Amino acid sequence: MSRIHIVSNRLPVSINVENETIDLVPSVGGLATGMRSVYKEYNGKWIGWPGLPSDDLNEELKSNIDERLKDEDCVSVHLSKDEIDLYYDGFSNRTIWPLFHYFAQYIDYSPELWDAFVGVNQKFADKALETLDEDDTIWIHDYQLLLVPEMIKSKKPGVTVGFFLHIPFPSFEVFRILPWRKELIQGMLGADLIGFHTFDYQRHFFSCVRRLMGYEISFNEIHIEDRIVLVDSFPMGIDYDKFRDAAIQTFQKPLQEKSKLHRELEKYFLVSPNRKLILSIDRLDYSKGIPNRLQAFAKFLEEYPEFIGKVTLIMLAVPSRGTVEHYINLKREVDELVGNVNGRFGSINYTPVWYFYRSLPFENLIELYSSCDVALVTPVRDGMNLVAKEYVASRTNRTGVIILSEMAGVSKEMGEALMINPNNTGEIAESIYQALTMPLDEQRERMIYLQDRIKRYDVFKWSSEFVKSLRKVEKLQSSIYAKKVSSSILEKIKTEYTNAQKRSIFLDYDGTLTGFKKNPNDAKPDEELHKILNKLEEDPKNVITIISGRDRDSLENWFGGHKINLIVEHGVWIKKYNKEWKMLANANDTWKPSIRPILETFVDRTPGSFIEEKNYSLVWHFRKSEPEQGELRANELKDELTTMIANHNLEIMEGNKVIEVKSGGINKGMASVQFLQNQNFDFILALGDDWTDEYMFRELPDSAITIKVGLKHTAARYKVDSVTKVRSLLSDLN
Repeated sequence: MSRIHIVSNRLPVSINVENETIDLVPSVGGLATGMRSVYKEYNGKWIGWPGLPSDDLNEELKSNIDERLKDEDCVSVHLSKDEIDLYYDGFSNRTIWPLFHYFAQYIDYSPELWDAFVGVNQKFADKALETLDEDDTIWIHDYQLLLVPEMIKSKKPGVTVGFFLHIPFPSFEVFRILPWRKELIQGMLGADLIGFHTFDYQRHFFSCVRRLMGYEISFNEIHIEDRIVLVDSFPMGIDYDKFRDAAIQTFQKPLQEKSKLHRELEKYFLVSPNRKLILSIDRLDYSKGIPNRLQAFAKFLEEYPEFIGKVTLIMLAVPSRGTVEHYINLKREVDELVGNVNGRFGSINYTPVWYFYRSLPFENLIELYSSCDVALVTPVRDGMNLVAKEYVASRTNRTGVIILSEMAGVSKEMGEALMINPNNTGEIAESIYQALTMPLDEQRERMIYLQDRIKRYDVFKWSSEFVKSLRKVEKLQSSIYAKKVSSSILEKIKTEYTNAQKRSIFLDYDGTLTGFKKNPNDAKPDEELHKILNKLEEDPKNVITIISGRDRDSLENWFGGHKINLIVEHGVWIKKYNKEWKMLANANDTWKPSIRPILETFVDRTPGSFIEEKNYSLVWHFRKSEPEQGELRANELKDELTTMIANHNLEIMEGNKVIEVKSGGINKGMASVQFLQNQNFDFILALGDDWTDEYMFRELPDSAITIKVGLKHTAARYKVDSVTKVRSLLSDLN
């Protein structure tokens, strides 16, 4: 089994250096916990920054650190103070972080930060490329490394690349404001599997891919030029047993082993046995909604004064990015709000808000989780928020209530929590009252459901599900490559071509011989295509037929000077070289007046769409429309047309950004078979990109060489990636 390597901004260990002595301290965060099992089990390496600026290390110390990290299967990416400042504190946290959390007013658009971000991402990619073998798998983490997937894939296409984003992905309307929006999307699309915490983030990502890159998306697959990228949601879990076991042990400790905080809490409950505690734990970040939380607590005490002296909010704010102006201002605001609440509602014997501006060790966190009756988790925007899950896992007596922001990713899994809008202080205040007065039976009923769910989908399940999906995408890519026209398959085709005495070559036009254009009339053949066709025509053994959904006039104007046959409107008309147009199938257009008004209605409702009229079909084009609206309208149109054509001999054909209504029983399969009748071809080649070409692939003889352009599922024997590959293949035949 191939190795799995992890790449993240930080390594899963912290490094302490004192008097040239190097001490490694394992991280206890959720990512480190979940990933440690993966890269160890699959004999991989963990690639990341060791946490110390390279400017502070001499070469010998740097080398010694690298050697120590090797023992932990870790690989260092050394960063200077300038790189940390510009890439991490800069673009990562002053550009991407506020953008992805919907704080557009805080975004720094400095090109200097972007250049540093690109440079450091390249350093991570280069270090990964040194570590990787061609058949290895690599799993890249989070917003600091958005460009790394493409940097790796472009150099080692055989490596399976996974990427997971641990923060929200914003809607297109927000994401589009970034100058480097396409570069970030392109970087992420270097991955074979992209993971998000929730389906909402996945949906936003799809929207950006459609609108910015124009790639086709089918279910959870993105079809890019030469690959399929799988995208899915994987809600991250916690090490449930670790929190539960620690909570059990906390209450079994003898007095002398209990922490100072634990003894203070117990003393507090002895003095005030009916006192209720509300817990708030967050990094001090503007995305966490801490000021709103304090305002809501003040409003609660205003509305329900009977709780003054009986409820305390324990607020732990972990210092974060304290040198950044927005965070300095936030700290000042929170300090003032805490002082205001304590001044208004406090007394000599009562402090409404216990405020801690520091981080606490794991043991103390468990003590707080176990002791507090209510957890107040109300971020304005949060990718996941594991505090809510940690609180649930620590409630060994199955009591306690969570008040949870609907803007946190975890809210999708915790329907039993009291859901609030974090900007609605009145709603939060009411929820605090509801939580404090909730009967124990109801608390337990809610908590049992929450604990069962969180225990079942823990951090290990999360990581194993992602790895399972990586294996799935490997098989998917293998099945694509199995059908791709490789150099050996091309040689086989060329041999059959050379040995044949009479050859029939069927070529679709749009999406096969030429790329799609927003205006179909702009898709004229270029000089390169004319040269390719001229070369094929020179061989008297070749009978070339362009078989297309296009109308007669367009193809005759474009290819009138070639010695080729034309089959148009999916098989209604044929024009053999030097002959007149002839109908291949009986068709009529008497149905058009009843269908055209429906299409016109959809043109009116869908900006950018238009109708193309052919002899025996009507086509609604939506390539120029907004992608999501176009697809939505296309589905509506299909539903409406399906009921309309029931009593007519009509068919609905769905092409690339088109819906076509045409006379029934006519398709490229019937037309191609009819063309081949009574002719002894010993070599048949057919190329097409579209659903309409599947008829041809299925109806042609088994000996025919059928080739699909693109990566979709197909009845064709082989696949090529693009129009460029089609032209290359046709050029190679002679």
